[in-house]
Amino acid sequence: MSTRRRTPVQIETVEPAACSIDLRLSILQQTPFFNGLSPSEMGAVNEQFREFGYQPGASIYFSGEKAANLYIVASGRVKLLRHSLSGQDVLLDILQPGDYFGTLMGVADDLYPETAVAQTAVCVLTIEAETFRTLLQQYPTAALSVLDITAKRLHDTQETVRRLSTNSVEQRIAAVLLKLADKLGEKTDEGILIQMVLSRDDLAQMSGTTTETASRIISQFQKAGLVHSGRQWLALTDKPGLQEIADIEATP
Repeated sequence: MSTRRRTPVQIETVEPAACSIDLRLSILQQTPFFNGLSPSEMGAVNEQFREFGYQPGASIYFSGEKAANLYIVASGRVKLLRHSLSGQDVLLDILQPGDYFGTLMGVADDLYPETAVAQTAVCVLTIEAETFRTLLQQYPTAALSVLDITAKRLHDTQETVRRLSTNSVEQRIAAVLLKLADKLGEKTDEGILIQMVLSRDDLAQMSGTTTETASRIISQFQKAGLVHSGRQWLALTDKPGLQEIADIEATP
């Protein structure tokens, strides 16, 4: 009798409110807009942040709500989802400790364009947009970093829209796998293992397709020796091959 093979992914077990002072300072120091500050300045910045814990599946905020806060992941993982006109959720990104989301600029009447959901138990640090603006006035280097980050986010959004509208499903899924591997990948005997529980639904949402199509493409990739997969896990076994697929220009 055969037994089901256990996933090689390392399942995180975190407390949703496990934000010690050392963890808070370490996470804030990692963010690009605060990493040039002195220890005393970091202490002052830390005092402006509050912390909240969320259980898996809990919503942190919804698309369309007033964008009033900046959030930073301290422990666990957060999913960013966008709702399409067809009613389908598109998984935009998986955020890990040190990643930030929400609003950076705090523009009046600005709304969150996506929904943020706890993928695992998470602890997040948050600051009101107006308070964050005050910090930027106090620390000009942080303000310059925010400008650079905003420009990069705009470019990344435009690239995502371009891929979803012009690239084939194979290209989009290959690009998603490469992005996840660069962000969450770990070299193992399986290949470059994406360290998250990755369902076909997740892949479908991130690539703007159906679950059935995502499963079919992953099967094709596996037969071609590009990936090795199991139940809710996936490893890249031929990264250059996937890069070749993702980089092919879409035909009109």
